[in-house]
Amino acid sequence: MEEDKPWALISEVGEQGYIEDVADIMKQHFQIICHRDFLQNPRLHGPKIQAVFVWNACPAAEPSLLTSLPALKVVANGGVGIDHLDVPYITSLGVKVTNTPGVVSDATADIGMGLLLASARKIVEGHQIAVDPKTTHIPQCLMGIEVTGSTLGIIGMGDIGHKIAQRSKGFDMKILYHNRKRRSVEDEQAVGASYCERMDDLLRRSDFVMLAVNLTPETTGLISSRELTLMKPTATLVNVSRGLVVDQDALVKALLSGTIRAAALDVTHPEPLPRDHPLLRLPNVLITPHVGTNTYTTTRRMVQKMVDNALAAVKGQSIPNEVKPK
Repeated sequence: MEEDKPWALISEVGEQGYIEDVADIMKQHFQIICHRDFLQNPRLHGPKIQAVFVWNACPAAEPSLLTSLPALKVVANGGVGIDHLDVPYITSLGVKVTNTPGVVSDATADIGMGLLLASARKIVEGHQIAVDPKTTHIPQCLMGIEVTGSTLGIIGMGDIGHKIAQRSKGFDMKILYHNRKRRSVEDEQAVGASYCERMDDLLRRSDFVMLAVNLTPETTGLISSRELTLMKPTATLVNVSRGLVVDQDALVKALLSGTIRAAALDVTHPEPLPRDHPLLRLPNVLITPHVGTNTYTTTRRMVQKMVDNALAAVKGQSIPNEVKPK
């Protein structure tokens, strides 16, 4: 019965929150309340909420919110990255933290390859010329660079990085990777990837550098002026990880000076960028608004995994995807 379902706090249903049909997945198991409605009377709603579903970092799991939820048992995050969550603090309250690994990998790898191809072959520029009412001929100067047979360097060879390697193998790309830990020989052979113990070697040798790392203190600013200088002047930087992994000021300088050829970014900091940010005015930059997981299939899988994790926490069962403080 409806009144027997546990209560969960969500951001909202609509343009800036969950699409309607995935909200229905949550409603099958939880009574949900949107953050805006919660704020109308937090004293009334706070004591009954046992789960907070965090989507695109909303609602923000800040102390002011969490301490107003005395029955809270779990903060269930949509996505793998939990850099926006203070896991040690949340768990100190006796609250579990969960994420959704695995289900995001295919869609994120797809957007990575899509950005790489679109940048290399100037697909967006070509579209703009094709639909421009002033176009009377197709300029032959719209030249891209070859993807087939080029060298791809993947920084971060977790599940997403490995999926990217699988896709790039289909383009006969030479695949290099750098990771905290080397993958097994079987994993390397499956995609034809070669390990670079030093990231500098990967940067020097790659035609495309793809960032697929988690955001941690160690990876914040991982790509800055020094690293960009090591890259080929014909190279393209592709980022599907987090905006803060790249020093954006250094990236702007590198793109303006011709230190690297181009950048293709699904992530920036902040999101969206201020409308006067120089990255938005550069012709050799392609930006998508953090849509790596934005497919109906992946979104449904993410929400289902969030619900499964939250239900397990509320019932005191083993949690499939618990994130513990390091």
